[in-house]
Amino acid sequence: MTDVSAELDLDAIDRRILRELSRDGRLSNTQLAERVGLSPSPCWQRTRRLESEGYIKGYAAILDRERLRVPETVLVEVVLDRHDEHVLENFGRQIVELSEVIEVWLVSGEYDYILKVAVNGTRGYEDFLRKRLFRIPGIRNSRSCFALRCLKETGIPVPE
Repeated sequence: MTDVSAELDLDAIDRRILRELSRDGRLSNTQLAERVGLSPSPCWQRTRRLESEGYIKGYAAILDRERLRVPETVLVEVVLDRHDEHVLENFGRQIVELSEVIEVWLVSGEYDYILKVAVNGTRGYEDFLRKRLFRIPGIRNSRSCFALRCLKETGIPVPE
């Protein structure tokens, strides 16, 4: 079995920096340095290197979907009627523009795409289907399920 972290060319401190920032992207450089056992200057340099090398793609706030009135998560499996480049490209271009869609996965297997959608209840979902999703050409069918509760939601795991 291959050591993934060796392939990534990251040492233990780089991995600690990534882990800490994935838990709290608002840490000051001083706080981050304390948590990973570095002085602020080398910590800042390492963090900037991790950003420039693409290990850190950006920083984002985690929003409260209840307060924004889109508390329900619906997982939608979509099958396209054809799989030529035009249909795939058109669907991909249009689906990423829908604000309710918070994740889009092109997948193998029985379905072509899996969408993670944030809506306000069944009426919000019906509106999403009728006024947004089903207006995208090329969809053969879809299947949906409402998530009852999220048991785990984290960022990307950082290899030890």
